[in-house]
Amino acid sequence: MASKIGKILVVDDNLGIRRALEILLPVHFAEVKTIPSPATLVSSLEQFRPDVVLLDMNFNTSINTGNEGLYWAGEIKKMVPDVEVVLFTAYADIALAVEGMKRGAFDFLVKPWENDKLIEVLTAARDKARKSMGRDARSGSGMTGNRSGIADANVIPGSTGNLMFWGASQPMAAIRKTLDKIAPTDATVLITGENGTGKDVLAKEIHAHSLRSEKPMVAVDAGAITETLFESELFGHVKGAFTDAHTDHMGKFEQADGGTLFLDEIGNIPLHLQAKLLRAIQNRSIVRVGGTEARPINIRLICATNMDLEALVRQGRFREDLYYRINTVHIALPALRDRQEDIVPLAELFLQRFAEKYHRPLTGIAPEAADLLKTQRWSGNIRELQNCIEKAVILSEGTVLTAKDLQIDAGSLPGMRGTGSGMTGTGSGMTDDCHSERSEESKVREAMERCNGNISAAAKLLGVSRPTLYAKLKKYGL
Repeated sequence: MASKIGKILVVDDNLGIRRALEILLPVHFAEVKTIPSPATLVSSLEQFRPDVVLLDMNFNTSINTGNEGLYWAGEIKKMVPDVEVVLFTAYADIALAVEGMKRGAFDFLVKPWENDKLIEVLTAARDKARKSMGRDARSGSGMTGNRSGIADANVIPGSTGNLMFWGASQPMAAIRKTLDKIAPTDATVLITGENGTGKDVLAKEIHAHSLRSEKPMVAVDAGAITETLFESELFGHVKGAFTDAHTDHMGKFEQADGGTLFLDEIGNIPLHLQAKLLRAIQNRSIVRVGGTEARPINIRLICATNMDLEALVRQGRFREDLYYRINTVHIALPALRDRQEDIVPLAELFLQRFAEKYHRPLTGIAPEAADLLKTQRWSGNIRELQNCIEKAVILSEGTVLTAKDLQIDAGSLPGMRGTGSGMTGTGSGMTDDCHSERSEESKVREAMERCNGNISAAAKLLGVSRPTLYAKLKKYGL
């Protein structure tokens, strides 16, 4: 039996559950405290100083969305980053589990629980918390565990080494050869490919092997920036330039000075704003909104899109001069279905990563599961495969990932194959088989209907980020 060390705080509105845990947990923890709601959570954290919080996800019996639990999990990690949070719910919603752990939760337990499993998870969380506290001594920096500065979310620090999984396919071997040639130069690169093929990862790889690797790489989802904020976000603004401009603001171009600027979803930039972008690229200088001073910029530009820019040029929707300006070197990433030999190795890589993250004793993939993986179209490419393996790891019970664990559903939306149950699976990229706005709009509309207007769920289904989906909704007036 494990030693009675550490403190655990239980937050659950069910009196029977609290009483049961008040009997079970003292056998394994030195101190146990239970409270019926988050109303006194903050004061309990300050006074009791637990190592672990077992947090119910719903405190209103008529609302079982888990939003309360997710909110408080985030608040706990902000207040005391070293404290580990284990989420507790009666609803086995795997997508919710993934979201909770992405927000920093240690693990996820479903009611009714198995005592051995519950103790195993809680004591592991306790041990991790105590180790972290001993190492960091509650420095108060607020930067331990899984948290990171929000303001720096789009700035990738200089780094070296391989970031991309190259695999054994001929298309990827050719791309790697190209990368070795272009990375040390300042050549502008255009990366194209379906959603989920890893365009952003390739951009990071180019930067990591460039002469600018010690400088920042600033990533921008160009398609998600509203038209009114486009110039301010990219070029910055001066104090007083508009109503809310209370201070000077440095734009993405200046943030990337000396390093790399990565403009993702460049095909979604409205035509009238493309001229302003072209001017900045040509002049290698920017003028902040409301200012008059031309500020020189020294950047390496990498752009990416899942759209056919040549077709957009022919249609008059993308400037030809901008297209040639950003297309010095063109790299087209292959779809995962065109890299059959890489599917299982990629799945094994994800298995290792998520088994460690979610504390699962998995050591490999069963042969029948590997065969099943190879039969799928993977319309959402690497992103869909990753999501599939992540859910399978969470669902797994043995030491080998089985076909049953994968829960691959062949009955999902055409071109939007799910990787689990219902709408929470990451489907294909929106533009797979979407060579027109009409088909793209149809997929967006259908996804939103299936997800009952839930943007997070719809974005996962479509295999895109929430900002990108917001931009699509605005574009089509949905």
